[in-house]
Amino acid sequence: MNIEKLIRTNIKNLKPYSSARNEYTGEAMMFLDANENPFNEPYNRYPDPLQREVKEKIAVIKGCEPSQIFLGNGSDEPIDLLFRAFCEPKQDNIVTIDPTYGMYQVAADINDTEVRKVKLDESYHFSAEELLKAADNNTKLIFICSPNNPTGNLLDKNEVIKLIEVFSGIVIIDEAYIDFAPDASMLPELNKYENLVILQTFSKAWGMAGIRLGMAFANSEIIKILNKIKYPYNINMLTQQKALELLLQEQEKKEWVEILLTERKKLENTLKDLAFVQKVYPSDANFVLVKMHDARGIYDYLVENGIIVRDRSKVVLCNDSLRITVGKPEENEILIEKLKELI
Repeated sequence: MNIEKLIRTNIKNLKPYSSARNEYTGEAMMFLDANENPFNEPYNRYPDPLQREVKEKIAVIKGCEPSQIFLGNGSDEPIDLLFRAFCEPKQDNIVTIDPTYGMYQVAADINDTEVRKVKLDESYHFSAEELLKAADNNTKLIFICSPNNPTGNLLDKNEVIKLIEVFSGIVIIDEAYIDFAPDASMLPELNKYENLVILQTFSKAWGMAGIRLGMAFANSEIIKILNKIKYPYNINMLTQQKALELLLQEQEKKEWVEILLTERKKLENTLKDLAFVQKVYPSDANFVLVKMHDARGIYDYLVENGIIVRDRSKVVLCNDSLRITVGKPEENEILIEKLKELI
């Protein structure tokens, strides 16, 4: 694949801003280059614009090269940057599944890019052939969320690979919930496919939603493009420091995941026994999608009792459904107790 042919002309010709910290490597005795206040160390200094130390730690854990990693302010930043890099406003389009994560549509709207949605089937699966039919010569990106949000299911890997191999643009696989799925990440496929971008996050399994740190994995040429157009210091020093601290706690993260998987199973089984529940959809994520009678009324009842879930009733193929995040064991017990009071 020729990445150069996919890049917007203005991005290809862009001369990126070069920050003070971009222009040297190694140790320094004094910093007199960036007009920083010399007091209040270390917070007086601009952070590493390329987050080198954090990427080195992530690369070891993920089994890839630091040059294949982009770090963003949540996964939303690389999603937006992919539009800005490859989609000419009012001309290009993207293809995605429906229903799925809402930020693909929002990023497209911000970047004045058409979104072509292909509905999942009744089991919430997709056909690569149908997505490819929806694409044309102006389709630059295809977004697939797997496990999907809000449906919770892992999508067929064979269909995903078919999509990557046939599509002439870039395929983005959003793996925000992959730690909770029985199948492994598609990261091992990264070196095989030049047009593959994989999104992951520290917000779910790692328990770091508050520090807003997302990851994009791709071949080094795509990463260079994202680095070219991102804002100079997009990841602040505090976020980088906290990420380095928590990356040392990988074993604890694995224990959290095991607890949540156990709780998810218990929650699924208990919800199925409630009279007003029509269906609990199979989940490979840290949430369950539940179809029930009077979903909106039950949502309002839970809110009145201080329990916040997500009403997905108006989302296509999710009629009368609530999305319930798996909480701590004691939180899940309180939820069930309150729901049983409705019987």
